[in-house]
Amino acid sequence: MVTAKKLPKAVVALVAICILAPLTAPVAKASYEPPYTELRIGLFFGSTALPSANLQNVNGQGSGYDFGYFGSDRKFVSIGAWTDVNSISMLMDRNMIWHAGEGGGAGEYREHTGTSTTSVVGCFHVQVGSGHDTFEAAKAAANNYNGAFVRYQDDRFLVLVGQHTTRAAAESAISSMGVSNATVNAGTQNTIVVTRTGTNTILFEFDKGATPFGVIPRRINNEKPETWFKGYRYNGGFEYSRREGALLTVANVVNTEDYIKGILPYEMNNAWPIEALKAQACCARTYALSSLNRHSSNGFDLCVEEHCQVYRGRGAANARTDQAVEETAGMYVTYNGRLTSTFYASTNGGASENVENVWHEPLPYLRGVVDPYEADIVSRVSNYYWTITYTPEQITQRLRGRGYNCATIVGIRVSQYTPTGNVLSIEMTDANGRTWPFRKRGELITALGVPSQRFDIGDSRWDAGNIYVNDPAQPVSTDTQFYGIDGTGAITAVQGGAIYAITGSEEVTIVGGGTSTGGGGGGGTGPVNGVFTIRGAGRGHQVGMSQWGAYSMAQHHDKTFTDIIEFYFTGVEITQTGVR
Repeated sequence: MVTAKKLPKAVVALVAICILAPLTAPVAKASYEPPYTELRIGLFFGSTALPSANLQNVNGQGSGYDFGYFGSDRKFVSIGAWTDVNSISMLMDRNMIWHAGEGGGAGEYREHTGTSTTSVVGCFHVQVGSGHDTFEAAKAAANNYNGAFVRYQDDRFLVLVGQHTTRAAAESAISSMGVSNATVNAGTQNTIVVTRTGTNTILFEFDKGATPFGVIPRRINNEKPETWFKGYRYNGGFEYSRREGALLTVANVVNTEDYIKGILPYEMNNAWPIEALKAQACCARTYALSSLNRHSSNGFDLCVEEHCQVYRGRGAANARTDQAVEETAGMYVTYNGRLTSTFYASTNGGASENVENVWHEPLPYLRGVVDPYEADIVSRVSNYYWTITYTPEQITQRLRGRGYNCATIVGIRVSQYTPTGNVLSIEMTDANGRTWPFRKRGELITALGVPSQRFDIGDSRWDAGNIYVNDPAQPVSTDTQFYGIDGTGAITAVQGGAIYAITGSEEVTIVGGGTSTGGGGGGGTGPVNGVFTIRGAGRGHQVGMSQWGAYSMAQHHDKTFTDIIEFYFTGVEITQTGVR
């Protein structure tokens, strides 16, 4: 590390060590072939399952729907049934009634428990005959009766007439019809009802046992359709099931590349540099395929929240985000031919972290790296540097509220740093002299509520206004310019924040503050002025790629998406498979 002012020889030596350090040997390139080209993405399930779900063709992006189911390969299997109605609703097979949305919001069907039958979608019907082999034959037969529709059941197409709220009413209707081959059909716990949205007009019913009902929009002029659902626009089809006969579980069955297009603008700003977006696209694609079994117990692959990845369809996508996906189509991040877990987070505060110091067992490609690139974007990130304070009483109550039977906390110290300068563990001491240790991300959040593991206690290391070189009493003036020398000999200006060097023992240490971050004990004492003060930087789990770091690499350092990925993930390859 070199500054405009003359540096001590020790610091110059550290720079030489950085330049001469051997590079990681490249990994032999290997291919990866995904098992599916379509993914099942859970939109509503469990506690969010729905009594009904409305679909509407986006104008000019579809005309009606085809009905069927999705096979084990996620490909749509048509049963030959369809509708040309542009706005349909899928309902559980109970007595249901339409409720208009309040304040102009979308309406929904809810279970009807009253006695009125007006506008109710009844769940008892009159079945005429034993069924037909094709949808078209059944539809033609249904035209002979008022209020008739087609039901798919046991691979047959049945003609059902009317809708009644009780079995007795349906039996009475049979008597009045005067037909000899009619029975009451009340459906099963798996039945899905399709109506014209906002009415009690039944268009179709589906029951193939435990097989979920599949719906895909019909194309116009071979254009890729889009469908409105719950205020979002989606590509692909939809799948509905009534798990244990209850409310509707809804999934979007979508091509992998379209899925990534629906993630990218929600996980990264859609106006960011294209190379940063491409890096994010590769990470999102790889993470999705490496996590396919995460929601298998719910009947789909991934959810739409941060638990998996934020997915909202086409709403925020633009030409830039689509370009990033298309230019990286089929690209995955691999290590020795296997998919990696491409974790990412907003910022890392100046260094990422080994995965075993955050969550679980070591992975060779999830190694912490000191990150100089975030220094360029500190001023753009809200609360990049943060401070948390607790009185002894507050931190004691926090611990007691989480099940720790401690006396009043009188001391907090960092007991171990990681080689990249993040906190691995802390110790708290109570008034009885008992020590309370906390280790890794989960326990540190429990104890202190910190947004990252990059912090100190009772220390000004994260004061962005002061940078120290060797002498902790003499900060370098804020108008001093720092420069870094990379492996090619290029010199680049470094902006603000903490500065690091590598010692002769290959230990990463902060240059300044007089505090080594290399694995021993660190800052922390009793309260100062009545409070414990925790100062830190960054927000997120710090494993893998920093999204703001990727922005900086692309925007300020002309780095490509491969440069970004290979910086944050050690020894990986980007491999490409055929896109179908």
